[in-house]
Amino acid sequence: MVNLIMGLKGSGKTKRLVELVKKAVAEEHGAVVCIEKDRNLTFDIPYTARLVFASDYDIGTYDFMKGFISGLHAGNYDITHVFIDNLVKMLDNRDNDSVAAFLDWLQVFGDRENVDFTISATLDPAAVDDRIKKYAI
Repeated sequence: MVNLIMGLKGSGKTKRLVELVKKAVAEEHGAVVCIEKDRNLTFDIPYTARLVFASDYDIGTYDFMKGFISGLHAGNYDITHVFIDNLVKMLDNRDNDSVAAFLDWLQVFGDRENVDFTISATLDPAAVDDRIKKYAI
């Protein structure tokens, strides 16, 4: 399952994502991973969730992110939920085709490996097409 939290800057996306991470840590029996661009959530995310800083790995493209997520899963089959904060800022690509293709890949990967994904992205809900809106929560 892929859930997308989208909105304009300052709309509370990260706050909502943090609450969902806390809920996942409390309710799920597997490992919970949160990927963020910088070190902004260090004190907000429960210590039981694995917090990964994308800036430490120079994640800059959707292909790199796919490989990174695949590698995380290969190293830990117990991951049940991956949260990604500020996806388009992290990857600096707001192109509808690229975002939609990445979300579709996550859906296929998640279904195959039994991993849920929740992503926040600074996107204008009125400006994205239906391929992206179908993942919005």
